[in-house]
Amino acid sequence: MARSNTRSEIRFILNGEDVVLTTVAPDETLLDWLRLTRSLRGTKEGCAEGDCGACTVLVGRLSGSRLVYESVNACIRFLGSLDGTHVVTVEHLRGDGEKLHPVQQAMVDFHGSQCGFCTPGFVMSLYALWMRSPDPSDASIEKALQGNLCRCTGYEAIVRAARAISSYGKAAKDPLAAERKTIMAKLAAMKDGSRIEIGSGKQRLVVPADADDLASVLDKEPGATIVAGSTDVGLWVTKHMRDIAPAIFIGNLDGLSTISEDNGILSIGAGVTYTEAFSTLAKRIPALGPLFDRIGGEQVRNMGTIGGNIANGSPIGDTPPPLIALGARLTLRRGNKRRTIPLEDFFIAYGKQDRRPGEFVEAMHVPVPGRDTKFAVYKITKRRDEDITAALGAFLLTLARNGTVAEVRVAYGGMAATPKRAFSVEKALLGKPWMEETVQAAMAEYAKDFTPLTDMRASAEYRALAARNLLLRFFAETSGTKAPIQVSRHEAA
Repeated sequence: MARSNTRSEIRFILNGEDVVLTTVAPDETLLDWLRLTRSLRGTKEGCAEGDCGACTVLVGRLSGSRLVYESVNACIRFLGSLDGTHVVTVEHLRGDGEKLHPVQQAMVDFHGSQCGFCTPGFVMSLYALWMRSPDPSDASIEKALQGNLCRCTGYEAIVRAARAISSYGKAAKDPLAAERKTIMAKLAAMKDGSRIEIGSGKQRLVVPADADDLASVLDKEPGATIVAGSTDVGLWVTKHMRDIAPAIFIGNLDGLSTISEDNGILSIGAGVTYTEAFSTLAKRIPALGPLFDRIGGEQVRNMGTIGGNIANGSPIGDTPPPLIALGARLTLRRGNKRRTIPLEDFFIAYGKQDRRPGEFVEAMHVPVPGRDTKFAVYKITKRRDEDITAALGAFLLTLARNGTVAEVRVAYGGMAATPKRAFSVEKALLGKPWMEETVQAAMAEYAKDFTPLTDMRASAEYRALAARNLLLRFFAETSGTKAPIQVSRHEAA
């Protein structure tokens, strides 16, 4: 039986137009709808996997008392996730009178476009940056453009354009700023506390009203696909042509989108995005800041959630190894019943997690390391901001007053079928002096913990060598010495 406050339509704003949709396929992407249904073809399809940024649009949403606009990848953003948002495409940009928008004019004057295919995506990413930071630093510009690829212009011209945008106009006078109160009022009115159900039978999509409603929906639809940020599930559709129906969209769901701290434990709702978590985690656990900056591009971080990264159980997920090393725990919910388990116990085997039918990840609980505890995480990829991780190592260490290892936790991703602790290595370190001889001896224990595979990301030999060298790096950084980095026979030759 449907809830009494259920509606069968999705409502959002597209540029300056109110949109109401009663027919939406569970796997319909925003990109396809914009280009094929609305003929807004400024938004391009390049990679169809959230890597190139050609499809970048802005999505505005209410966050507390604020209206936040974020760049997102339309190619992997599902239409069903847009209720109560403001979608802004490149066609909506305009300057005073007949002039180009300041971002567009800067790109023209500084020769930021050659073939032009990637240009709308760059413009939208720079637009999002300009709206929140009219005079950005070079570091901010580079970070905003991490998710945008250009194969012919070169980035220097685009960076110069980004520096100059405010000389063409004031962000405070932009339509998104001038109309903010009106848009906020419209979005608030759309948030009516209803569950959304569209379609029938298996071809249904559901947007629960809140976390309690999600529990109720999953109790009746335990086999449904839960979609949070869709940075993973989106590729199931665009690359693997998988059927995800029925789909339950939980992005920005009340009850799953908060961060709090109590007695040194950070509790992070499963729906919190990387962007939303960044400031808190970077402040309380500084080593996580650089890691989060290397998770995809800004569009991916604006959409992707920590809970989704854990729930999907990828062996190369970026967040599980450091959270395991920190001793994080996971709360799983089914109906009104909850259970909390160590995060490391959640991963059973490749593609298999300890999540029962109808259960969902509700929150993560992460201990903040004490002053005397050293913590670091290192990510190995072919390209600095690449999503495809070859290996990722996380290390937590507490020394006793006599310099021996009192506590140590070592966890890796990319080394096994699941994110996993290196128990044999930990055992070889525990109670021993924190010195190079101890670390070198412990490195020999890796073979007992991991049998890495060779795949497109890296060879087994490379992974094993990288894992050992990351431990040496951690030792060097925590002891102030220069530990010799081992190389393979091929590299030595």
